[in-house]
Amino acid sequence: MLNLASTSWLFWSLLSAIFAALTAIFAKIGIEGINSDLATFLRTIVIVLILGAMLVFGGKFHALDQITPRSWAFLILSGLATGASWLCYFRALKMGDAARVAPIDKLSVVIVALAGVFLLGEHLSLRGWLGIGLITMGAICVALA
Repeated sequence: MLNLASTSWLFWSLLSAIFAALTAIFAKIGIEGINSDLATFLRTIVIVLILGAMLVFGGKFHALDQITPRSWAFLILSGLATGASWLCYFRALKMGDAARVAPIDKLSVVIVALAGVFLLGEHLSLRGWLGIGLITMGAICVALA
């Protein structure tokens, strides 16, 4: 069971959701009394150190010249988007309740689904579209409650 779970996208997606939830709770507590941009910076340092150690000790660090220019470009864009997202998220957490900020942040699920369909040529079933609609309405309901 563990091997099946560890290779499943659903397993890793659920773990991602759990850690994202913990991120919101821990961040809301951690930013009390400090600037939200500084909090984002400190969190980023922790992430860089942990990922660096995982790559080095896991033997997964590749030569940088083996990465294609296309990969570089999109990884840089992704990094810029991640940084902007984190800065905005921490600023929102500083100003608002975690229970209201996090659902709006999770509208990224809706945006990704729409981008997947319209930019990447992916397909959603009727049930998938219904889910996207429900996520949107749920996030709005929680945020405006």
